[in-house]
Amino acid sequence: MIDRLLRRLETQPVWFWLLALLVLGAGIGLRDAWPPDEPRFALIARDMLMSGDWLIPRVAGVVYPDKPPFFMWAIASMTWLTGSLRIGFLLPSLLAGLGTLWLVKDLGTRLWDARTGLIAAVALLVTLQFTTQARFAQIDMLLCVFVTLGVYGLSRHLLRGPDWIAYGIACAAMGLGVITKAVGFLPLALLPVYAWAAWRAWPGASLRWDARWLLGPLLMLVAIALWLVPMFTITQGGAGELASYRHDILFTQTVTRYVSAWHHVKPVWYYLLQVIPGLWLPVIAALPWLVPAWRRALAARDLRILLLLGYAAAVVIFFSISPGKRGVYVFPALPAFVLAASPYLADICGRIAARRTAMVALVLAVLLPTIVVGLALAGRFTSLTESDLDQVAGPAWVLLGSIFVSAIAWIWLGGSARACVALCGWIMSTWVLYGLLLMPALDRIRSGALIMEAARAALMPGQQLGMISFVEQQVLQAERPLVHFGYRRNDLDQQALDAAAWLMVSDANRLLVQAGAMAGCWDPTTAVDLVHAHRRDWFLVGARDTTPACREAAGQVADWRERMVRYDSSDRSSTNSISR
Repeated sequence: MIDRLLRRLETQPVWFWLLALLVLGAGIGLRDAWPPDEPRFALIARDMLMSGDWLIPRVAGVVYPDKPPFFMWAIASMTWLTGSLRIGFLLPSLLAGLGTLWLVKDLGTRLWDARTGLIAAVALLVTLQFTTQARFAQIDMLLCVFVTLGVYGLSRHLLRGPDWIAYGIACAAMGLGVITKAVGFLPLALLPVYAWAAWRAWPGASLRWDARWLLGPLLMLVAIALWLVPMFTITQGGAGELASYRHDILFTQTVTRYVSAWHHVKPVWYYLLQVIPGLWLPVIAALPWLVPAWRRALAARDLRILLLLGYAAAVVIFFSISPGKRGVYVFPALPAFVLAASPYLADICGRIAARRTAMVALVLAVLLPTIVVGLALAGRFTSLTESDLDQVAGPAWVLLGSIFVSAIAWIWLGGSARACVALCGWIMSTWVLYGLLLMPALDRIRSGALIMEAARAALMPGQQLGMISFVEQQVLQAERPLVHFGYRRNDLDQQALDAAAWLMVSDANRLLVQAGAMAGCWDPTTAVDLVHAHRRDWFLVGARDTTPACREAAGQVADWRERMVRYDSSDRSSTNSISR
């Protein structure tokens, strides 16, 4: 069955690309940006379009120094092209995902054959971490396509070359990766692995000097300069936030964050024991059969396997050394890992033990979503209110019914030989159903729209909205000018006093605040109780709701206006301006 399907997809590749587009793209345009990262990038991109300032990213008027702006440029460009932020903010990840699939498929074809390239692309498409990143607006999918292009070009040059054009493209891609997320240089890890193979006299590996090697670093620097030179020009000699931005983006968020991370601190074995075993499923489940196959290939001095595995291992080791770790950091190693596995996957799926493993995985893949959705509908998740459940109940039961029908159909069709195909089909179907049914149903809950709709309904004409300790999705959903008191401030008590001082300026001022951020400043019994969402109660408070003690303390705060930010996404002249 596997051979028949592969032959059809080889002769009619359009079906694979339509399938990939459906799996990765189902649901685009049906939801808004979701936390933790999507609202921030969508908000920055929207403000770039409105203000015309594309060089210095800002979140609700406050400079954002964590990442270079390339990903935000991509979202802004797609939003401008489509005329819709709902569509545009997800398109860069979708296109990067499709691009990564093409690179993996083509490289697999060039290094082995068309069948192996197709297997590699299918295996990557059903791998959990890849599809998750391609379906969400996080920076790592765009980084991955640039890094994979770097691996693609260097592999063609080193294994099937010399190919100086591919080498130049690889280096330029690494430069674009650097201005996407700093670590775009990761494909350079292929070079010491190749040099070791040449030193050990592996077939096909040789070290020859050629002046054209120098073009690579030059092209990488040219790509980096597309952002770095204008950034330096505008911040050179600047003081305050511009000088702080330049220092943070070049040093704090790169070298300091790698050497001495201040959050996401994990043990050295975090990726090997907690990330890869789960997020690289189902391909990682083939390790018991892949390891002996790789051992034989390395014993036979297969340079292709050495380079791909050496690169993947180098990426994991590089990020394991840093104390700060997130699961997405090792994502750029996944395409190379899948490529190294692809020559053996079809043979592995034909083995009885592997078929049984796939059958068990399929049963778990059916049962786990059923249990999760069932618990949600039973009200076991405190983050879902009764009104939330009303929104998701219908789509959830459709999904449950689809799960049941899929399981019955698989049992009826029978045969362990179909286990791998059934597992891949189930994974793809689940993503499509999730995108078309559950994501739109959960959107008002996840996007913050529920909170902001309640706030807009409670505000009277002429009243000004303010926020403390805000999150990006609320600003994105506000649809009106607002005031806030800083971004990512850790001094909640001082924020509360600043906001209380602002409230006392005018009876028309209203503050959106969650119960946990009341800080003893506002009386929940007199405040407007808006909604329960995100496991919190949300209130709209005014000067009359401020406690006497807080009112007195706020009256002693003389510099609160210096920390207040007036933000209006619809006004080109005032967007991103800080009120002093």
